[in-house]
Amino acid sequence: MIGIAKYKHVFLYGIGLSAMLFLLRWMEWKFLVLDYAIDIYIGLIACLFTALGIWIALKLNKPKVKTLFVEKEIYVSDFTVDARELERLNLRPRELQVLQMMARGLSNAEIGEQLFISLSTVKTHVSGLFEKMEVKSRTQAIDKAKKLRIIA
Repeated sequence: MIGIAKYKHVFLYGIGLSAMLFLLRWMEWKFLVLDYAIDIYIGLIACLFTALGIWIALKLNKPKVKTLFVEKEIYVSDFTVDARELERLNLRPRELQVLQMMARGLSNAEIGEQLFISLSTVKTHVSGLFEKMEVKSRTQAIDKAKKLRIIA
């Protein structure tokens, strides 16, 4: 029932066109074609372009939402920090704190407020993390840290 209400104007337009066609048949089509051939052809072309316009408008206004399913492995177990990976990456304690806060979804400003450090210091720690972990974004850093079992 929702689909009918959504295209109500299209159905009404179709019924109107059908009624006009019936009227033309009823008024002796042959006589009208001879007297008003050009007008009828222009009217038919106008109806065709109107229908084309409605069809294009419906296509353009249709939302282009695409559902994307992402499958990702989730590790559920007792978490212990992998000290070897931590040592291999040579992360400083403050960088590890910043990484953990990034994983909680905090912004640079929020991290700075909680650690009582300036925004530029947070950015320095984040860029140091990116360089040591060989990543280019926060999401990649968090994902890699979870895979290396550095953060939970």
